[in-house]
Amino acid sequence: MSKSGRLFEIIQILRAADRPLTAQAMADGLEVTKRTVYRDIATLQAMRVPIEGEAGIGYIMRPGYNLPPLMFDAEEMEAIVVGLAMLGRTQDHGLLRAAERASRKISSAIPEHAGPLADRALYASNWNAIPKSDTDARFFREALREEDRLSIAYTDAQGTESTRTILPLAIIYYIDAIVLAAWCQLREDFRHFRLDRITRADRLNTPFHDCAASLRQKWRDTTNLT
Repeated sequence: MSKSGRLFEIIQILRAADRPLTAQAMADGLEVTKRTVYRDIATLQAMRVPIEGEAGIGYIMRPGYNLPPLMFDAEEMEAIVVGLAMLGRTQDHGLLRAAERASRKISSAIPEHAGPLADRALYASNWNAIPKSDTDARFFREALREEDRLSIAYTDAQGTESTRTILPLAIIYYIDAIVLAAWCQLREDFRHFRLDRITRADRLNTPFHDCAASLRQKWRDTTNLT
């Protein structure tokens, strides 16, 4: 999470709290160190965010601190609510945590009684048939975002095992599988790998920024996702 994202999250956590919260409690929720929370609190206080407290005792926000409202119409808000709810089907726990954070941010920034997000009137089933993967999808999303090559061990539908060096290009969330689209250096072509069949994955720390955009466009031109 970026520093700006952490600062926003700390504001949200403190606004919702009914008692002082320790830096450790916030650090556990944000998955950062206690020292990072101390620095972020100091940054917010320097920005005149009304946070009171001290290390070892806890922090609380004075009442009355509000964020500006977001200007969504009713259908835009409904689309956001349903979209976030449907992430439950992906079994991507990193995305689910991000969806919860996004929901809190939107809820805090919209006016009171601003439709389905505030009233929780829209729901989506989180049913899915996606098999469990050995590696968290967050690992692949990070490699995709940073355009870093991966070394993977893969077992195909026939049970044949292979080791590949791949350039990750996209992740596709089907109802029954999560698929990583990539350029495979072994086959010298585009290939699609089910995450549940990847038995090992390692970052190689050899980015492919120079060809990522062109490869991704060629993959889009040759792939039918419907």
